[in-house]
Amino acid sequence: MLARQRQAVILEETRRAGAVRVSDLVSRLGVSDMTIRRDLDVLAGRGLVEKVYGGATTVTRPEGAEPDTCLETRARHEAIAREAARRVRPGHAIGLSSSAVTNVLARMLDPVPKLTVVTNSLAVADIAAASAQPDRVVILTGGVRGGTDVLVGPLAVQSLRGLHLDLVFLGVHGICDRAGFTVPNLTESDADRALVEAGRSLVVLADHTRWATAGISTVAALSEADVLISDEGLPQNAREVLSAHVGELVTVPVRRDGHR
Repeated sequence: MLARQRQAVILEETRRAGAVRVSDLVSRLGVSDMTIRRDLDVLAGRGLVEKVYGGATTVTRPEGAEPDTCLETRARHEAIAREAARRVRPGHAIGLSSSAVTNVLARMLDPVPKLTVVTNSLAVADIAAASAQPDRVVILTGGVRGGTDVLVGPLAVQSLRGLHLDLVFLGVHGICDRAGFTVPNLTESDADRALVEAGRSLVVLADHTRWATAGISTVAALSEADVLISDEGLPQNAREVLSAHVGELVTVPVRRDGHR
């Protein structure tokens, strides 16, 4: 079965059941768990599923939100990543967390020379390492591979301590005024927090569907974000709350074709 066919099966099953497990997909499709995880990375990068520990779920939305098309989700991610990429300069050392939008950002950074990319995401590392830039340096943290192809645990945290990064780009599961920036997995939260602490400047990347959603663990308070890049769908009450806490709130316009 070709990769595209596998991914179509995975997407269909995720939409039917609401969630899928890597172990179940391995049995059903007769391929390795690494192959399934890479398929999930592709689907997550296109905004079609949301990776969680041990598998994937359908893309979450705030209560009452209109259903998003896959094209709209991808367009938001591309618009946000494009704005983020403008902040990266040759010679920067940057950190990228694991998320669908940081996967997109990693691809958009391909033209930037003399860039050092630090990440605990296997998907981001693969994308960054495929750069055409001969001077690109990719540093993948140590740690235990989690269920979403993210390296976690004490080794991941320890490897980030002592690093000094110009910018850290953080993708998050949810944002709310009480909990701040959150993720749905405790082990990933520790590594994300260490990545945040290694950066001189924190840039959070989150489309408007992340507002009013809280994962189980807080990575950073709203006030810790130097910049939050979202899209024009962010509601007015969210803009007021976020403008009062983050250093700079940037909302980007999004067109269905993904261009600004």
